[in-house]
Amino acid sequence: MTNKLSNDFVHYQDDFDYCKKIIQHHSKSFYAAFSQLPEQKAMSVYAIYAFCRRADDIIDVEKKPEKLEVMRDQLDEFQKGNCPEDPMWRALAVVFDHHPLDIKFFYDMLEGQRRDAHFEQPQTQKELEEYSYYVAGSVGLMLLPILSANWQSIIEEAKDLGRAMQITNILRDIGEDLNEGRIYLPKELMDQYGVTEKAIRTHHRSQAFIDLWEFEAHRAEKSYKKGLEMIAEIDEECRIPLLTAIYLYREILSVIREGNYDVFGKRHVVNKTRKLLLFKAANHDSKRIALQKR
Repeated sequence: MTNKLSNDFVHYQDDFDYCKKIIQHHSKSFYAAFSQLPEQKAMSVYAIYAFCRRADDIIDVEKKPEKLEVMRDQLDEFQKGNCPEDPMWRALAVVFDHHPLDIKFFYDMLEGQRRDAHFEQPQTQKELEEYSYYVAGSVGLMLLPILSANWQSIIEEAKDLGRAMQITNILRDIGEDLNEGRIYLPKELMDQYGVTEKAIRTHHRSQAFIDLWEFEAHRAEKSYKKGLEMIAEIDEECRIPLLTAIYLYREILSVIREGNYDVFGKRHVVNKTRKLLLFKAANHDSKRIALQKR
């Protein structure tokens, strides 16, 4: 840890605390996972999360897509070295100064939010997975240089992981998205499985709906498996937090199955007992990987 790195994080501590409060408030599971990182790396993750949350809230909470253009303009200025006077941007500037982040992925994430603002139901699985890259795979690639010195060798695995987590989100939030007038399940697959828009809007959990849900869940699980292949290339002190986040998200699929696929009337969460078991599994698997690399 260089003196400049330590000094920069200390000097901008208030800005990083601002970002930390955002992740604490909006994602207790991610905070629980990534707060286990070494302090400066954790703070770096919080700053990137705050960027993503701001963009997400512009579309999902404020519903003001024109503000997304303002944020993109700010990112343009940020890229030129003109940091906006704002705690999130100041914290992010420190992170860029000390990690080899690729700003392209920040633009990709904003493109994902733009697509959400002008939502159209995906027609094909390919369209769904492309959308999932922009809103989630991009986020994984934003974080990757913080978590791995060899990040450029595992970009495809990180994309797989992002897709898996986004499809998990979609499968969990079908009811919530429906309330916003959105169906993310691909139209071609709905037709193939015999699931009508009316059936979804009336919350009909038919066997056809369950089969379609499971098709997407199995694809997500395969993507989790591919994504996990990169863990050996993640820096040792970052493996437990990342494994924890992956295991917590993947477990949501099991919770939904146990809840009889009721993705319309309730939000499925991983309870504290299961979280503890997943923390232990992440710890165990991280140690096993470390031994294999020696």
